[in-house]
Amino acid sequence: MPDRPPDPSWHHDAVIYQLHVKAFRDSNRDGYGDFRGLIDKLDYIAELGVTALWLLPFYPSPLKDDGYDIADYTDVNPSYGTIEDFKELLDKAHARGLKVITELVINHTSDQHAWFQRARVAPRGSPERDMYVWSDDPNKYAGARIIFTDTETSNWAWDPVAQQFYWHRFFSHQPDLNFDNPAVLDAILDVMRFWMRLGVDGLRLDAIPYLVEREGTNCENLPETHAVLKKMRAVLDTEFEGRIFLAEANQWPTEVRQYFGDGDECHMAFHFPVMPRMYMAVAAEDRTPIVDIMARTPPIPPQCQWAVFLRNHDELTLEMVTDEERDYMYNAYAKDRRMRINLGIRRRLAPLMENGRKEIELMHGLLMSLPGSPVLYYGDELGMGDNVYLGDRNGVRTPMQWTADRNAGFSSVPSAALYFPVIADPPYGYQTVNVEAQEITSTSLLQWMRAIIRLRRQYRAFGRGTFEPLAPQNRRVLAFLRRHEDEIMLCVNNLARHAQYVELDLREFNGWAPMELWSGQAFPKIGELPYLLTLNGRDFMWFKLARPGGQARLGAVAAESA
Repeated sequence: MPDRPPDPSWHHDAVIYQLHVKAFRDSNRDGYGDFRGLIDKLDYIAELGVTALWLLPFYPSPLKDDGYDIADYTDVNPSYGTIEDFKELLDKAHARGLKVITELVINHTSDQHAWFQRARVAPRGSPERDMYVWSDDPNKYAGARIIFTDTETSNWAWDPVAQQFYWHRFFSHQPDLNFDNPAVLDAILDVMRFWMRLGVDGLRLDAIPYLVEREGTNCENLPETHAVLKKMRAVLDTEFEGRIFLAEANQWPTEVRQYFGDGDECHMAFHFPVMPRMYMAVAAEDRTPIVDIMARTPPIPPQCQWAVFLRNHDELTLEMVTDEERDYMYNAYAKDRRMRINLGIRRRLAPLMENGRKEIELMHGLLMSLPGSPVLYYGDELGMGDNVYLGDRNGVRTPMQWTADRNAGFSSVPSAALYFPVIADPPYGYQTVNVEAQEITSTSLLQWMRAIIRLRRQYRAFGRGTFEPLAPQNRRVLAFLRRHEDEIMLCVNNLARHAQYVELDLREFNGWAPMELWSGQAFPKIGELPYLLTLNGRDFMWFKLARPGGQARLGAVAAESA
């Protein structure tokens, strides 16, 4: 691994690209994407402008849960390559300035993991048996909710070999580890060290609210769970400077706030509740859902950062909404019941927006300007579609669409040999929606995405600034300020289908000059009167506010055409 000075704050300005190795590019004609295929496409990722890769699980696994059922923590699935291939990927990603975030799934393993196989046959009370959570009573921890309501009826499953029930918060083939046993934490720390020593820059901690169980609680967000995380963080800080933890905690903002600790737990955490409220606001043409959830979002330690996203490999989760809001979302975005799973919607961004270009752009405008580091899901930069006929959440995990050639240029195997079929039907079929076509089209979504990422990265206020919502009378418009040091950004979003005007109270900036970032054009100076703007339907505008006598520099898009 080449030496590089650690930057402990890199996550504040990150733009993260999430992908599954198996879905990106097949280099060896077996129907599965692999590390060598990903290496071949690193230039594409770098040209997109993102700063980090987040790789979904690539470990040996029965693949009953897309790799989150891990059978060996310190190896790679042979379908994806070898450890040496992974090392080469790290080196070549780092050479392009890309950080690499991988998964540390610490809540559970696969029931095929050697730890569980030993636990089943070990005597009760032995160190091997105590790697997992066992009980003779399947009614223990009755206050814990069932997460996968479509498939599981209990958080306990009977093991005929062990002659006991084992605890699982997710699928029954994923037994939970027992963090009351110090040997479990020691083993996980060894796993962490293994990948960090290879050069991994960050670890996404999967499902961390559920690490510890206690009777009489809902077994979520317990103090003992935070004690585990503090111990892990202490080891990380001592041994691996400049590396980060990214927490997956699908909870309310006040609960997720706890996973930052006092800056001594996780560096980043996903802001799950803001995600569905972006969709609500667009469907209702009303800023209220976004403004309300941001008002409920507490301050976080200055060294910490939110991660925000529109879509990912899972369902569009609706756990952190009210029953009424969930019904509204189902009616707006998933009228066909095949589009629903668990408490969520299994669709990609473009189909959710009915392939509306302005809607897709508006959603990305919100993603790039709200507080936090944005996470993009592979293929959404093209407007890829989904396949609701595939089981589980696999409809949003289809092969990347590179060209109009066979199998979308993903693989040269017979189509029947692909791990999942490519999207072939219009309007999302690979014949028209692919990288090759969009790279030669100046007005394509891909080119627009490259531009907005470049523009965002020019201004640190987007990653580090305050969030100050304005309150214009027109609720169809969401307007807010982002401030960081000498940068003050004004973001104005028309959530409505049709043109809107808005009057903004900007008297604080009397005499200042707004510069529109996309065009680099100066707008009329701000005065004592309300500042009037008009926006086309689903449009958004970003401004940098320049002090009187100051000179604002051109935005990225304007600079290229100047």
